[in-house]
Amino acid sequence: MDFIELHLGGYVISHGYDKNNKEIMTHIPAEKFGKKLIAVSRIKSLSEKYILTDYVDGRWIYWEYQEDFEDVKKLLNS
Repeated sequence: MDFIELHLGGYVISHGYDKNNKEIMTHIPAEKFGKKLIAVSRIKSLSEKYILTDYVDGRWIYWEYQEDFEDVKKLLNS
């Protein structure tokens, strides 16, 4: 399994949708960024602010990351 190391901060958990089709989200702030290894197979998308990963029970997690977007893109393409 391939991993990348990033400095991650706060995150947002998407739990799904309510009966009105509104997304149910939990925001978890962080005081600082910390190192984390992420399995590349769990990464679903990358934006300038968040890296989106899946979770075993079907939830989605949007992680804030400290690195530059272009550097993370290069890591994922290597």
